[in-house]
Amino acid sequence: MSDEFAGSGDPAYEAKVLMISVAARMAGMHPQTLRQYDRLGLVQAGRAAGGGRRYSVRDVVLLREVQRLSQDDGVNLAGIKRIIGLEQLLEQAQQRVARLEAELEAAYRRVAELESLTPFPGRDLVRSTRPSTALVVWRPRRNPER
Repeated sequence: MSDEFAGSGDPAYEAKVLMISVAARMAGMHPQTLRQYDRLGLVQAGRAAGGGRRYSVRDVVLLREVQRLSQDDGVNLAGIKRIIGLEQLLEQAQQRVARLEAELEAAYRRVAELESLTPFPGRDLVRSTRPSTALVVWRPRRNPER
């Protein structure tokens, strides 16, 4: 699913502020279609204090994708719901991978920083709780020829 709005990283993109009539017009659909999709769990609206449905720009993009999958590709609503669910799982996994990669990179930088401080380059250094004391952990080198 492509986000056609440049502000997709903007919190306003996710804000559920569009009334159903506005969202339906933006998506090129009838408001009753949006109500049906909400009941089916395809595109879930937020609720205003008075109970009226509210949609975000992201929801409008999703509504257009639902319409495209249905009309152009002939996918039924159950299939569309499955596709949307899988795309959401993929997006969550990609975000998690990005976070973990950033954490790993930060850990590598920290290790390099600590290794640059040691008087024993290339050795593992474990700091002791005693002042002016360090413990060097020795590992025998493996001979790759054996």
